[in-house]
Amino acid sequence: MIRFIDEHRDRFGVELICRVLGPAVQGFVTSRGYRAATSRTPSARSLRDDLLVPEVARLHAENYGVYGRRKMHALMRRQGWDVGRDQTERLMRLAGVRGVKKSKRVYTTKSDPAAVLPRDLVQRRFTADGPRRLWVCDVTYVATWAGFAFVAFVTDVYSRRIVGWNVAATLKAEILPMQALDMAAWDAGGDLSGLTHHSDHGSNYMAMVYTDRILELGAVPSTGTVGDSYDNAMAEAVNNLYKTELIRQRGPWRTVEQVELATLEYVWWWNHQRLHGELDMRTPIEAEAAYYADLESAQQSPAGQRNR
Repeated sequence: MIRFIDEHRDRFGVELICRVLGPAVQGFVTSRGYRAATSRTPSARSLRDDLLVPEVARLHAENYGVYGRRKMHALMRRQGWDVGRDQTERLMRLAGVRGVKKSKRVYTTKSDPAAVLPRDLVQRRFTADGPRRLWVCDVTYVATWAGFAFVAFVTDVYSRRIVGWNVAATLKAEILPMQALDMAAWDAGGDLSGLTHHSDHGSNYMAMVYTDRILELGAVPSTGTVGDSYDNAMAEAVNNLYKTELIRQRGPWRTVEQVELATLEYVWWWNHQRLHGELDMRTPIEAEAAYYADLESAQQSPAGQRNR
């Protein structure tokens, strides 16, 4: 109310604003109350709010404007601010920001009933004991003014890191998902021995050229059960977040190239900056770094014990 009067007092005057709005708005301040409020020294809470509200707005904007209370609280703590979760929610209201809600739509893939499908080696257990053990893959699409842009992601189940991706104007196996897989394989050094590659029954993933490439890299192919919307749930969750956090926030999209550039920036943010609740509010890069640090420590411990 004080802010409203400050914004309009030069045009209407304090007395007139209070006289008109006092009977209409329950609890509206009187002109005397306004003068008393503006003449007293600002409270410690008010001064702290003046400091933190712009910081909340800045951090929220830097993270695609998608964080809700839980992640904003974790981010503020990571930035060194001693704030509680309820305080974070109040600061977000003052800053005029809020989190985005994911779509509840479920997409299923129709497969070719005549095709021979790999066995389901995952059985909805989307967990792994380390990086490069289980990858999940899926394709989504983005409507642009120039036609559809198709997007393929390869995600590491352990760290939630997007290890491979591609944007193209076609769904052809050798162009869209193949290039995403090759990016992920290059990042892993070209040897995927011991890794399970899990996908749905889309024709691009079941194409011989693609399945042969999986085997050539040393990975084992896996697909879920037919007609099951949860058979590739983690990969679909990545697509859902991508649509929620980037595509719907930044559209409309003009060209496939514009989507590709935006996806490049989004994937970097997803891997290096986005806090993941499934990772105890860490980033995928931090989760992998912690895994390899623990692994190195475990390998060095026996040697250190022998030297005693």
